[in-house]
Amino acid sequence: LHTLRFTVRFMLCVCVGDGTMNASPSLTSFYGRFRHFLDIIDPRTLFVTESRLKEAVQLLEDYKHGTLPPGVTNKELWGAQKIKQAIIHPDTNETIFMPFRMSGMKLFFLLQVVGLLLPNQTLASTVFWQWLNQSHNACVNYANRNATKPSPTSKFIQGYLGAVISAVSIAVGLNVLVQRANKFTPATRLLIQRFVPFPAVASANICNVVLMRHTELEEGIDVLDNNGNIVGSSRIAAKHALLETALTRVVLPMPILVLPPIIMSILEKTSLLRSRPRMILPVQSLVCLAAFGLALPLAISLFPQMSEIETSRLEPEIAMATTSKTVVYNKGL
Repeated sequence: LHTLRFTVRFMLCVCVGDGTMNASPSLTSFYGRFRHFLDIIDPRTLFVTESRLKEAVQLLEDYKHGTLPPGVTNKELWGAQKIKQAIIHPDTNETIFMPFRMSGMKLFFLLQVVGLLLPNQTLASTVFWQWLNQSHNACVNYANRNATKPSPTSKFIQGYLGAVISAVSIAVGLNVLVQRANKFTPATRLLIQRFVPFPAVASANICNVVLMRHTELEEGIDVLDNNGNIVGSSRIAAKHALLETALTRVVLPMPILVLPPIIMSILEKTSLLRSRPRMILPVQSLVCLAAFGLALPLAISLFPQMSEIETSRLEPEIAMATTSKTVVYNKGL
């Protein structure tokens, strides 16, 4: 019971926020980015109304142009910035559809994670949960991509089909190999089945990111100088952006699909769950939610969203087009 109470408190802290992040953290350090994204992915921003969003955007515009109404506090400005960054895409300035925002991943991904960790899955259930997981991932990757270049619907459909088919194939293949490993005891096979989702999801996530954002590799992404002016379109920067995003997708499922099986293997031996087997799934859901609440900000904090790269490492025409030693680009989330 003490462990469950601690888990509840921890889940509320990482999944809802503690309300103390009113000052802007430094985004040059991992800890600063972690605090920043922990605030941005606050699921309470999902319930911000359209009128409140417009108010927040207008408040930031007034601040930018020096026309702030009297009495506006720093806390209100940071609150407006939090709302805008959680809802508005930085490249298109359009509203991101709620299920595909980073602040919505905790709620919409919870069901998928619990399904992926269910023991004794059939081939049909494995295909279903992997399809659901990778379909959501594909839409999140697309909604939070670098959108400096227009992408036609046909490219999205091609990327989606390729991402989902490859991801599901990897996951099903690994699960079939485990199920056919007759040399393992039932207990060992069950333990392996619990850990199979991690390499399956991690490798599938890489395919998902690359296929959903492959147009960036073909057309390049905009890079900006220190004054925010577009210097050019770089394929090299696009490669860096996709590599960094792919690495975050490898780290993201690690705490979610590795920690819950370990914790549950311990909790299932307690007298509480032995005498109440119906509580196993709710407890597992709680553990998964806490793990995901920690994993998401940790993963997306690995690299800055606005990444920096030396101009000498980019295409010669871009290096010659600016005097800045470094340029920045939106790597996406």
